[in-house]
Amino acid sequence: MNDQTLNGPDTPRGCPVAHGSGDLTRLYGPEAATDPVAIYERLRKEHGTVAPVLLEGDVPAWLVLGYRDNRRVLDNPLQFTRDARTWRDWREGRVGETSPLIPMLGWRPDCVSQDGEPHRRLRGAVTDGLQAAAARGIRRHATHFATKQIDAFADAGRADLVADYAEYLPMLVLTRVLGLAEGEGRRLVESSAHVLKGGEDAVVHDGHIRQILGELAERKRDEPGADFTTALLEHPAGLDMDEVVSHLRLVLIAGHTTTSNLLARVLQLVLTDVSRLSGLVSGQLTVSSVVEEVMWDTPPLAVLPGRFATADLELGGCPVKEGDLLVLGLAAGNLDPEVRPDQGVSVQGNQSHLAFSSGPHECPGQNIGQAIIEIAVDVLLHRLPGLRLAVPPEELTSTASTWESRLDSLPVEFPV
Repeated sequence: MNDQTLNGPDTPRGCPVAHGSGDLTRLYGPEAATDPVAIYERLRKEHGTVAPVLLEGDVPAWLVLGYRDNRRVLDNPLQFTRDARTWRDWREGRVGETSPLIPMLGWRPDCVSQDGEPHRRLRGAVTDGLQAAAARGIRRHATHFATKQIDAFADAGRADLVADYAEYLPMLVLTRVLGLAEGEGRRLVESSAHVLKGGEDAVVHDGHIRQILGELAERKRDEPGADFTTALLEHPAGLDMDEVVSHLRLVLIAGHTTTSNLLARVLQLVLTDVSRLSGLVSGQLTVSSVVEEVMWDTPPLAVLPGRFATADLELGGCPVKEGDLLVLGLAAGNLDPEVRPDQGVSVQGNQSHLAFSSGPHECPGQNIGQAIIEIAVDVLLHRLPGLRLAVPPEELTSTASTWESRLDSLPVEFPV
C-alpha cells in the first residue's frame, strides 16, 4: 500500500491517516543495523521533516528528521511531554512491560521522565551531585583508568581501541564517581549495551543494572562517602530510594553509552585523517574541536527517546494525535539540508548541534563526558607515539540499533 492510497485529499504528503497502518519503515532490523543514515534520508525525501516509523514490536512512532522540528519538540514540554504515562499505546495495553522499548521509553521516578516542578526538583539534585563529582577530580580518574587500560596492551604493539579502550574507560570513571567497585563496572558495560541494543534481553539486563545500583544505594545509606550516590541520598530535595536508584541508572547508562560511543568516533576520525592526527600531536588542533565535529556528523545517540504529544497538533505538516510517541532524530536533524546545505563546510566553533538534546532536558553531564574524552585522547597519543590505523579506513564497520550506531572495532598498531 503506498502513501497515495493511505492519504486522503486533505492529508499532507507522506502522513498516513491511521498512524501505524500501511507499509511503514522499521527503525530496527537488518537494514537499520547497517545503514540507518540511508533510512533517514529516504524518509526525508518521502515524508519531509517528520516521518511515520515502526519501533521494535512494530510499535508506531513519529521520527522527527528536521532540525527546527527537533528543536520545537525539545524546547516545548507543554506540547511534547517526556512523561510516558501520556503514551497512548502503553496506556491502552498495546505495549507491555516486557517490551524492549520499556527500558528506553518507560516512565520512572527520575528527572528525564517528568516535566515542570517535579523535573526541576530532581534535576537540581542530579546537577548538584554531578558538579560535586566533577570538582573532586574527573580528569584525575580518567587519567588513572586511561593509563591502566593502555598498560594492558602497550607491550603488544596492537590493540582494538573499541574493545580495549573506549568500551570500558567511561564506565570505569563512572564507577569511581558513583562509588562502585571497578569489577562491578566491567559487568555493567555489557548490561548497558544490551539496554541500548534492545531485543529480548533488554529488560533482563535493565533489571541487573537496577539490582546492582539498588545494593549500592543501600550500602551508601549506611556508609556514606564522597560520591554521587551519597550526594543524591543526602540532597535537600529529599529523594526517596526509588528516585535515587533511578537517577543512578540514568547517569550510568546515559553517561557511559554516549561517552564510549563518542570516544570511539573521535578516535576513528583522528586515525583516518592524517591532518587531524598531526594537528593534535603538534598542538595546533584541540581534542574539543574534533569532539564538536563528531557531535555534528555522528552524534552518540542517533535517535533520542522519546516525547509524547499532549494534544492533537501539527508537526512538519503531519497530524500528530494526543498520546502519540515521537522519537527525535538527532543525527538526521544535524544533517538537515535546511541548516547544513553543504556538509563539507566546517562546523568548528558552532555548538548548535543536537547531540546533547536541547531545552529543559538537555544533558546535565556533558562537561564530564567531554573531559573524559579529552583526557582519553591526550593520554593515548602521549603514551603511544606512532599510533596508526591497522586496516584501511573503508574496512571499518558499524552496527546500529534504533537509538545509536556504534563502531564495531578500531584496530591499531604502534611501535613498542
